[in-house]
Amino acid sequence: MSNNAEFDYLKQLIQYRLQTYFNKNTITVEPKLPSLKEWELHVPIIIKDAQLSDIEKTIIILALSPHFDSGFLDTIIQDELSSNGDFPKLGGVRGKNFRGFLPTGETAMFLLGGNSLQKRRGIQEIFDTDHFFAKKRILWLEEAPEGEPKMSGKIVFSQEYVELFLLGKVSRPAFSMKFPAQVIETEMNWDDLVLNGETLSQIQELQTWISHGNTLLNEWGMYKKLKPGYRALFHGPPGTGKTLTATLLGKYTGKDVYKIDLSMVVSKFIGETEKNLANLLAKAEKTENILFFDEADALFGKRTNVRDAHDKYANQEVSYLLQRIESYKGLVILASNLKSNIDDAFVRRFQSIIHFPLPKFSERLAIWKKAFPSKIRFHSDVDLTLIAQRYELSGAEIMNIVQYACLCSLKANKKTIYQTDIINGVQREFQKGGRVMR
Repeated sequence: MSNNAEFDYLKQLIQYRLQTYFNKNTITVEPKLPSLKEWELHVPIIIKDAQLSDIEKTIIILALSPHFDSGFLDTIIQDELSSNGDFPKLGGVRGKNFRGFLPTGETAMFLLGGNSLQKRRGIQEIFDTDHFFAKKRILWLEEAPEGEPKMSGKIVFSQEYVELFLLGKVSRPAFSMKFPAQVIETEMNWDDLVLNGETLSQIQELQTWISHGNTLLNEWGMYKKLKPGYRALFHGPPGTGKTLTATLLGKYTGKDVYKIDLSMVVSKFIGETEKNLANLLAKAEKTENILFFDEADALFGKRTNVRDAHDKYANQEVSYLLQRIESYKGLVILASNLKSNIDDAFVRRFQSIIHFPLPKFSERLAIWKKAFPSKIRFHSDVDLTLIAQRYELSGAEIMNIVQYACLCSLKANKKTIYQTDIINGVQREFQKGGRVMR
């Protein structure tokens, strides 16, 4: 069965409650909950700091038990009820895939409240929406079918907290309709990123917040005066380093960076966009990772003048998004080509608005010099200074040209880069953007 002190306690509690119920004349002693220090589960800091009651701690163990051992509850209950048949007072349900006993609110009330009306009321309050468990999305009651008692809903334990308790860490959420975001990573370093001095200085401020934000809010007591989390707007032309900067911020602060797939968040159906975003944020904020909304205009664009019911709802949707993003405890980065496309209500609430302009001559030259592989050599006709001076290109466009020129060399079975191939690559980029090359 189990050698864990906490689950041994739960087994004894179930046996105690069933024996005292069916054998009222039997004198038994109610088992004592072991202290958190005796638990073999990985108890998260948030639980240690919460100063929970013994009843609240027991509900955690009860809710975790099916995840710990699928047959744990069934074995104990069947041993005790072998001569008593079914026992509705104990509650419990069976899942769709999971065939074991899943505890419900009724299970918690019976085990911890017995026949005491006062205790049973107290347990119901633990499952209220304003309780610590619900606010932190640790555990809650699944909504019961209409017309059935609220406490008949099964106890749902957040998968993230299940992993924290059982494994001591949270695995990355898988990309799905419920979590339309993917981790973005890079092999590049800060030295590979070329930005102007002002932009770089503002990025360093973001890095400082990620590293020291919790100290500011909690140890310095600023949580009463400042809102949780940090919101930044990256704006500027495509290819100027917005996505790479977000990725590097995560790489150098130990945070995952989730790039949101807006096509899966934004829905034409009323209420679905809010629901999609709420699901996404609820999962992401367990670890306070970085959320990156690329082309954020689609989700956070300007509100319209109200002409019909659809416009009114769209404006309500934007207001909801604003409130939800403000409550996120981690870093949220919105990226847009134009700052003017973002709704003013969002702009006022950004702690940082960072401009990513097209690189100047000196910056373009630095990008050109860093971009080519170290194994190649340049033909004598290559003049990167002239190219950088003559052609205004973004960093992403320069990388496209470098790739084209390198492929031309590989095709010719050479390790030499020629000016002609670079110029042809420049021309291709200008044509893609509908620009005239001079």
